Amino acid sequence: MTSLEEWITSRRIEEVECLIPDMSGIARGKILPSAKFIKSAQGGELRLPEAVFVQSVTGSYKEISDVAAPENSDVSLRPDPSSIRPVPWYKDPTAQVICDAFYMDGRPVDIAPRELLRRVVGLYEDKGWRPVVAPELEFYLVKVNTDPDYPLEPPIGVSGRQESGRQAFGIEAANEFDPIMEDVYDYCEAQMIDIDTLAHEAGAAQFEINFNHGDPLDLADQVFLFKRTVRQAALNHKIYATFMAKPHQHEPGSAMHVHQSIVAVKSGENLFATKAGKDSKLFHHYIGGLQRYLPAAMPLLAPNVNSYRRLLPHSDAPINVHWGHDNRTVGLRVPQSDAANRRVENRIAGVDANPYLAIAATLACGWLGMTEKIEPNNPVEGNAYRYAFSLSRHLTDALSKLNHSRPLKDVLGDRFVAALNEVKYLEYDAYQQVISSWERENLLLNV
Repeated sequence: MTSLEEWITSRRIEEVECLIPDMSGIARGKILPSAKFIKSAQGGELRLPEAVFVQSVTGSYKEISDVAAPENSDVSLRPDPSSIRPVPWYKDPTAQVICDAFYMDGRPVDIAPRELLRRVVGLYEDKGWRPVVAPELEFYLVKVNTDPDYPLEPPIGVSGRQESGRQAFGIEAANEFDPIMEDVYDYCEAQMIDIDTLAHEAGAAQFEINFNHGDPLDLADQVFLFKRTVRQAALNHKIYATFMAKPHQHEPGSAMHVHQSIVAVKSGENLFATKAGKDSKLFHHYIGGLQRYLPAAMPLLAPNVNSYRRLLPHSDAPINVHWGHDNRTVGLRVPQSDAANRRVENRIAGVDANPYLAIAATLACGWLGMTEKIEPNNPVEGNAYRYAFSLSRHLTDALSKLNHSRPLKDVLGDRFVAALNEVKYLEYDAYQQVISSWERENLLLNV
């Protein structure tokens, strides 16, 4: 606790936000005065109900939980000292720290997303391997919308006009929102969030931010905090930032592409390439694992009913798990690179995914491929949209595939999968109670 206490006192922090990511990636937790935080953390008194990990995106719980009922006992929160950062948009000195959850007997909470990622990374460590990841996040800026029945619109930029066309990589189009992006970069620098390049994407007021490569848990923490940062920067300018997978009917969806490679812990060499610079056997097995198991991992990559609206042919999103070299129509792209930077990009995950779960799922599938020595299909040349749509079309189909994949459930843990099912079926049932405008438009007087 000494390092945390010194960090807080040296910066004269007044309040501390203790954060945990729930199943949807929402920041939940407690806010304490700094003195109370130090005392509570030292005494193990930071607690939350375990049921927070089966809380749905709407804030509700299953009436009778099979995993962690709301009346169940508390779990203890332990702040991770490496995750403490300032909250730069507050006037008063405030800190935020990501916490891990433990049962009272000292066991980590196995349904916590951060713990799942740590367990999957541990499987690699047992083999003497170290995974390296680099996420890319797409998101939209939209006009403030207080009526959920009203379609979203692009916001007004500095020119005083809305963006009307698709301006992929447009510099002037990106400059329309420079004041927001300047806040984003300033906030990220203050929080040690290691973002790299910014580009305007294909949608109206859609952007992509790339992260520099690094440790999976650290990058998941950064993405978790980055989403919060972008939303706040946009609100400063009376604009919304949304990480919905498909916020606009006639615009491309937003992805979270995850680049990944594996290095040997002892030598530091990239295991995805041979000394001659060719793709290694281990690399092909990794891709084989992604091809076989990613369809079953879809609830972690496309976790919401809206997620599946993004996965359409010719929409800048994949529809299958084919792979290819420098091919953006496949689900698994291998960028052009030298041996040291050999990697594969998972293009299936939506930006609405919980980053801990999306990275954990991707690494779990690759690990299964390497340990089971799964051979991939031949790489695709040309347009992969000419091949069959092999990903799930909706959430319940994805959950069914996960529940029937014994190897993947063994890696993720039966209890975690049960908790995920509980949350996602609760959300799906809530969605089914909503009558959409499409139904009123096309069925009201026609059937």
